[in-house]
Amino acid sequence: MVKVIMHGCLGKMGQTITRLIAEDDEVEIAAGVDIGKGEGCPYPVFTSMKDCNVEADVVIDFASAKGVDMLLETCVSRKLPCVLCTTGLSKEQLLKVEEASKKTAILKSANMSLGVNMLCKLIQDAVKTLVPAGFDMEIVEKHHNQKIDAPSGTALALADAMNEVLHGEYEYCYDRSAQREPRSKKEIGILAVRGGTIVGEHDVIFAGTDEVVTFSHKAYSKAIFGKGAIEAAKYLKGKPSGLYTMRDVMKVEDEHA
Repeated sequence: MVKVIMHGCLGKMGQTITRLIAEDDEVEIAAGVDIGKGEGCPYPVFTSMKDCNVEADVVIDFASAKGVDMLLETCVSRKLPCVLCTTGLSKEQLLKVEEASKKTAILKSANMSLGVNMLCKLIQDAVKTLVPAGFDMEIVEKHHNQKIDAPSGTALALADAMNEVLHGEYEYCYDRSAQREPRSKKEIGILAVRGGTIVGEHDVIFAGTDEVVTFSHKAYSKAIFGKGAIEAAKYLKGKPSGLYTMRDVMKVEDEHA
């Protein structure tokens, strides 16, 4: 049994994960952390990680960037593994994540969906074939009108996956409105769309001469991110210090297939 502390338990993702774990015999939530009142929660809720004195195997974090510093400090002091799902972290916070991973296990992913992480693998194969043939690369991401960060962490993760194959030689272009020149060949364009209640859509476009190849992923509910986070928590239990990603979780899935 994997005992979890749900950081951000009263938010939409926290409540989604609470419902999913209630149906999973391998995981249970030992406690939650949130600034709101935890009335009606089936587990104790604390207002901060420092106050949470419940024993657990791993933290699942779906809170906000504001709470990440204290979260990391607590996880390091307690040697508590953490599935870090909050996006929009500053450069300073990303450095703190790396430092924390030297002392406890941290699994960080811009998107917890197994489908999105499979997409990362597929587009890397596409880059190897299509880019040498002269194809241009563009990413279009769409999210609901309440999403704060743009481009999305997932769009950046997709671009990073592509650029990894290209040895980091390509630049990201977020806005062409001020440019009056043809696109650079060594460029990955990223366009963010915000509107309505779109959960999350990502299109990776390879545009060549007289043909276009598009890889798409559409999220129809937040449950896919919750399911991925739970699988990540199962994977992270008992792992030594280090920085892990969903790729590590997927390797285990492949081995069990």
